[in-house]
Amino acid sequence: MASQDFSAAAPSDPAHRTDSTEQQSWDQRIAALSSDHPLKRDEVANSALIRTLRGLGAPHTPVWFMRQAGRSLPEYREAREGTGMLEACLTPELAAEITVQPVRRHKVDAGIFFSDIVVPMKLAGVGVDIVAGRGPVLDQPVRTAADVAALPELPDAALDPIREAVSRTVDLLGDTPLIGFAGAPFTIAAYAVEGGPSRDHLRPRTMMHADPQAWDALAQWAARTSGAFLRAQVQAGASAVQLFDSWAGSLSLADYLEHVQRHSADALAAVADLGVPRIHFGTGTGELLAAMRDAGAGAVGVDYRIPLDTAVERVGKRTVVQGNIDPALLAAPRSVLHEHARDVLRRGQSALAHVVNLGHGVPPETDPEVLTDLVAFIHKETQ
Repeated sequence: MASQDFSAAAPSDPAHRTDSTEQQSWDQRIAALSSDHPLKRDEVANSALIRTLRGLGAPHTPVWFMRQAGRSLPEYREAREGTGMLEACLTPELAAEITVQPVRRHKVDAGIFFSDIVVPMKLAGVGVDIVAGRGPVLDQPVRTAADVAALPELPDAALDPIREAVSRTVDLLGDTPLIGFAGAPFTIAAYAVEGGPSRDHLRPRTMMHADPQAWDALAQWAARTSGAFLRAQVQAGASAVQLFDSWAGSLSLADYLEHVQRHSADALAAVADLGVPRIHFGTGTGELLAAMRDAGAGAVGVDYRIPLDTAVERVGKRTVVQGNIDPALLAAPRSVLHEHARDVLRRGQSALAHVVNLGHGVPPETDPEVLTDLVAFIHKETQ
C-alpha cells in the first residue's frame, strides 16, 4: 500500500526553523540510524511532535493520546473481531492498521505503536495471556531466585513480527512520526511476581526488600527484554519511544531510587545510541518525576493528579513535559473540556516544551468525535 501523509507540512515560519548548530547536533545524534529511517527525512524530523521533543518551536502544540488506538473506535472493534489481543499485536498487518486508525480519524500528531506491555514477555517464551476483564495473567508467577533464573531470554529473531509491523506502520503514516512503546521494568516485574494485575503490588514491593538479589535479577531481565523491544521498533522506523510504568506510583521515592531507577535507565539506554527522543511516563508518579527524568528521558509524562506547572517545578524548565488532560473530562460538556485543555496548555508554557496528552489512557467508552474535536481545538488554540 502506498504511504499516506497524515501530517501538516514542515514549518516554514522562521521561528520554527532550526539553526545550523542545533541541526549539526541533531544529525550527529541520529547518525546511527539507517539512511532510510524516517528521522532522516526533514518532514519527520521537523514534524510538530519531534521538534517539540527536541525542545524546538513548532507550528502548533502537538497532541496524541495514550490508548488512542483501541476500544473507543468502531473501526478497531471491527478489525479486532474474532482476534485475541496478543494475536492482534503479533499480526503485523493488523497491528499496523490499528496503529494508524486514530491518526486517520483524529489527525493526531503521532501514532503510538499498537502493542501491550507483556508482548516482549510472550515473545521471550513466558506463558502469559491477556484475559478479558482482568488483564495480563501468567501461567506461573515468578517469586523465587530459581523462578527468575528459569526465565527465557528474548531471542532477536522473535522480534521479527514487531519489526515488520513497525515497517508497515511507518509506510502507512508517511510523514507522521511513530512512537515506539514498552513497559518499564518495574511494571513488567510486578506483573511477573503477582502473576497478574494487583491493586497494591505488595508482592513485588516485598520481594525487593526480602530478596533484593532475586528482585535485581528479575528487574535486569525485564530491562533487557523491554530494551530489546524498544530497539527493534526504533531500528524498524519508530521516531521516538515511550517507556510506560503503569505501577511505579505504588513505590516510595526511596524504593524507586534504590530498586527501580537504574533498571528503567537500562531500558531507555537500549536506544540511547540511536538518538531518538525518549519519553518516560508513569501513573501516580508525581513524587517520582525528577527521578524518572534522571533515568534518561528527555521528556517526562505527567498524569492527571498534579498540575502541569507543578510538575515543571519538579523536573526543571529544561525538560519537555507531556500531558495531562484528565481522561474523566472527555465525558464532560465540551465547554468544560475545552476550558480544562486551555488550563493545561497555559500551565505547559512554563516548560521547555509541551506535548499534549491525557493524564492516562483513553477510556474505552469515549465518543471518538470528542477526541477529533479536541485535537482540532488544541491545534487551533496553539497555532
